Amino acid sequence: MKRLGLLRHAKSDWDDIGQRDFDRGLNERGRRGSRLIGEHITAQGIPFDLIVASPAERVKATLAEAMPDAPVRWDQRIYLADVETLIEVLQGSGDAETVLMAGHNPGMQDMLLKLIAPANENALFDEAVVKFPTAAYALVELDIDDWALLDKPCGTLVHFARPRDLDPTLGPEH
Repeated sequence: MKRLGLLRHAKSDWDDIGQRDFDRGLNERGRRGSRLIGEHITAQGIPFDLIVASPAERVKATLAEAMPDAPVRWDQRIYLADVETLIEVLQGSGDAETVLMAGHNPGMQDMLLKLIAPANENALFDEAVVKFPTAAYALVELDIDDWALLDKPCGTLVHFARPRDLDPTLGPEH
């Protein structure tokens, strides 16, 4: 069994509309959400053997707030990638047992749709399918022994958390 964490970047800063998408950082709400989800991930006690992430500034800033001391392998292919590309990146994870991938939507949510076996859909999956908001974190257990086999629905969503679940002031109505 392999475990895959999916982390969407936190709320980005749109103050400078002339800034390239790749270079946008986080707004204050995004920084708060990143710190909170990082504390939550740490409290889950799952050591990630590998963190692979998009090098976009908002992903870098999310991880800097959430997991400031964690080593990250930056991979340009993750930036705004489709599911096939994300799976290709994960297939190169070597002997890692647990991998955290940090990136963007729709890719993070589409990964759940692709990886969760229909027989394994549950209430957590139903929540994540409705919306995988900024700074959301999902943990998927995969019924594979080698990342190279990650090409079919073989997973179960075992954990899903959003910043608003941890602090209601980070919800959409605030």
